[in-house]
Amino acid sequence: MIRVLLVDDQVLLRAGLRMILENAEDMDVVGEADDGATATDLAVQTTPDVVLMDIRMPEVDGLEATRRIRAALPDGPRILILTTFDLDEYVYSALRAGASGFLLKDTLAADLLSAIRVVAKGDAIVAPPVTRRLIERHIATSGDPLPRTEAELRVLTDREREVLELIARGLSNAEIAGRLFLTEGTVKGHVSRILAKLALRDRVQAVIFSYECGLVRAGA
Repeated sequence: MIRVLLVDDQVLLRAGLRMILENAEDMDVVGEADDGATATDLAVQTTPDVVLMDIRMPEVDGLEATRRIRAALPDGPRILILTTFDLDEYVYSALRAGASGFLLKDTLAADLLSAIRVVAKGDAIVAPPVTRRLIERHIATSGDPLPRTEAELRVLTDREREVLELIARGLSNAEIAGRLFLTEGTVKGHVSRILAKLALRDRVQAVIFSYECGLVRAGA
């Protein structure tokens, strides 16, 4: 059973989400929150598998709530962002803070349930091309220095660095295997070691890391 915490300041939207989730045989809603502070408290109390998190809420927003939940429960729930904007700067910040992906609020019910199942298993739901657009848009317009340095890549072997670059360019494990003449199982092993060495949660975090340390560059 996948335990889900709903976080949104709109009562009707939460009611609709609860109805969808309660009709799924493998999901259980363990709580609801209308702001980020309450969401953090409930996440600690109920230890859900997945948090469906709105971004724009009064007082403590979804971005800060994501940070707080990640800090309080580093190995805790996967956070799936719900937003009305597919290229919102808040989405980029939420992904960087530790969210496992995002969905638009007009997503079909079947796609929502599928996304929850994907992130509950430890995968990321944002398609790499979408992630790349978010990152490239942010880096191109922010003017801020990159928060990572290439020196952080030194913990990786040459092969792992090569695999990481291909992940950042949007290739799947099967595509990476074909490109490097490896088995898919070998690629999965490389990916697991990359995430462990760099202390990253999933492939979304790996893509963000790759851009922020300069391994790949916007527009490349």
